[in-house]
Amino acid sequence: MSLPRADYWRLSTFYLFYFAMLGAIVPFWGLFLQSEGFDEVAIGTLMAVLMGTRIIAPNLWGWLADRTGQRLRIIRFGALMTLGVFSAAFWAEGFWQWFWLIFAFSFFWNAVLPQFEVITLHALGAQRHSYSRIRLWGSIGFILTVVGLGWVFDRVAIDALIPILWGLMLLVWLSALWVRPVEPSQQDNAGSHGFWQILRRSEVLSFFIVCLLIQLSHGPYYSFYSIYMSAQGYDKTQIGLLWALGVVAEVLLFVVMPQLLRWTGLALMMQLGMLTCALRWLLIALFPDQLWVLLLAQCLHAVTFGCLHATGIAMVQRFFPSRIQGQGQALYSSFGFGVGGAIGAFGSGLVWNQYGGEVMFVFAAGAALLGWFVAWRWIRFPAETSL
Repeated sequence: MSLPRADYWRLSTFYLFYFAMLGAIVPFWGLFLQSEGFDEVAIGTLMAVLMGTRIIAPNLWGWLADRTGQRLRIIRFGALMTLGVFSAAFWAEGFWQWFWLIFAFSFFWNAVLPQFEVITLHALGAQRHSYSRIRLWGSIGFILTVVGLGWVFDRVAIDALIPILWGLMLLVWLSALWVRPVEPSQQDNAGSHGFWQILRRSEVLSFFIVCLLIQLSHGPYYSFYSIYMSAQGYDKTQIGLLWALGVVAEVLLFVVMPQLLRWTGLALMMQLGMLTCALRWLLIALFPDQLWVLLLAQCLHAVTFGCLHATGIAMVQRFFPSRIQGQGQALYSSFGFGVGGAIGAFGSGLVWNQYGGEVMFVFAAGAALLGWFVAWRWIRFPAETSL
């Protein structure tokens, strides 16, 4: 049975607003912090806090959702608390106020998406290959935000980011209220292995190490790409368009992702994604003044995020049965985006401060190559499946 059209739009609307909010934070938060007078080390630290709460928060909320079965209520509560806590941003000043504010609102914000991914996949049931066609609305939201705000911030002070983010958080909460609860099927609940038994398997451990290295290598991009481009003389409109180009490529890839995974399988797709990551960061490091090279590098975002994220979601689905899938998705988020993202953000600030932005992206390429080696050596599936 296919997903009802109303449910498709409920799920897609949530992704639209959630990633529109991400499109305001990721490209422009570093520039906002720079406007507040923070240096590279302070910016890297504050970005690490934003990502670091993913180490604990998704696991706590994932465990609670699996134990209580109240997954949608937890999503709604997390979205509401994100909105409420972030309201203090209108008055925050100084490093430590921003430190604790970022910690507090991101603790709730990072609870939301991993659990919503579980709801989406439960709603799709046997139609899980259609996940990418719902998720692409998130990419559309991101594109609209980065292009629009790039134009806006060339004309108004970047302080306007705070009320814009608050409004997007309100829309995320309202869209969560629109979503219907979904029960997993009996087939989804199949599986006799416990959470810790699954984690001890070598291919599962290797998968999470690769996830960490993926996000570690993305640390310079998510934390400093806009600042790096600004230092090369690009204005905010151009920077927004560069971010948008990457996500446009990602949207196009999501449309054909089911067919790609059928051709390559999960393990090979992950290996190709890691090699593409290394190439992308090297291009940005070595040719920041060559616009055509930057355009090519941004097109590779289709692989470095789109392919790797869809592959990661599919692997979590493969490794973890539905009764512990909330914890599986949470660990995917916390170990990769949390531990890897926090190390990548903090390390990026230190490397830039000592050696410059170019060297920072070379380090990112090295992390991606290490991830490729782990994936090539230890991640194998006897029979490949696709999302």
